[in-house]
Amino acid sequence: MTGGPCPAGVRDRRRGRWPWAAALAMLGLLILWPDVARATDQAVIIMYHRFDEQDYPTTNIRLEQFDEHLAELTSGKYTVMSLPDIVAAMKAGTPLPDRTVGITVDDAYASVYEHAWPRLKKAGLPFTLFVATDPVDRKLGGIMTWDQIREIRDQGATIGHHTVTHAHMAGAARDKNLVEFTEASERFKAELGSVPKIFAYPYGEASQALETMARAQGFEAAFGQHSGVAHPSLGYFYLPRFAMNESFGGIGRFRLAVNALAMPVTDLTPADQLITDDNPPAMGFTIVPPPPRESTGWPVSRPTKDARGWNA
Repeated sequence: MTGGPCPAGVRDRRRGRWPWAAALAMLGLLILWPDVARATDQAVIIMYHRFDEQDYPTTNIRLEQFDEHLAELTSGKYTVMSLPDIVAAMKAGTPLPDRTVGITVDDAYASVYEHAWPRLKKAGLPFTLFVATDPVDRKLGGIMTWDQIREIRDQGATIGHHTVTHAHMAGAARDKNLVEFTEASERFKAELGSVPKIFAYPYGEASQALETMARAQGFEAAFGQHSGVAHPSLGYFYLPRFAMNESFGGIGRFRLAVNALAMPVTDLTPADQLITDDNPPAMGFTIVPPPPRESTGWPVSRPTKDARGWNA
């Protein structure tokens, strides 16, 4: 289950204009700079939902696509780390390895257990599974069981918090959202013995108020579904992920995503993701200048590519 489309743009260096710059900044889409010194304070987070479920192409990845992704990740170019380790390193200021990647899967579909987990386990790649508790409790068809969730947890997977009912939270009442947090936490405590420390907003929908609530629940970080590179300049409660599905899961886009670099910005306007009355809003941002060229080897006039992609 994913959010809406995320547009992307490329700077026109001849005219010095950014046709989609404000939208990029607001949605956290970060770009790929070719042939630059790699940064050590950022990571690319990949998101999946279903595996080999052909009836749901907007949230499904075909197994041949997934196998290509895993082959790329195990080619020796990347370091795949668990989400808690990535977040902890960023917060501590510990340098991350070159091309650090995190793998996440939302919603605990049975196809994760049947298809994705055996492949990830064989490849030795850690991943985080974000679980909404009510579908598991109701034993809905096509959803993993608590026994299966415990099994993959015991063998190294991280379990993430994804509320009770996978509700639309950004525009919901605070009391309703509080129930989504607390009742799910109670179920995690009962079934797993602890409450997950990493949260993913259902549908990727968030707001400043919701970020504040997530922080108050004791989470270490929270993730959306907007394309971009996770970087400390974004804060830790609306971090981006690149969504993969049948249409946008080809190996070309995958390679573009996992090689992306952050474009840190400040002074985002508007600060809140949830836009109500003032629509369209005034938009703006400030690009954080890179270090001096002599210390990084960054080219100053090379054209850039955008990590274009949409969440279906």
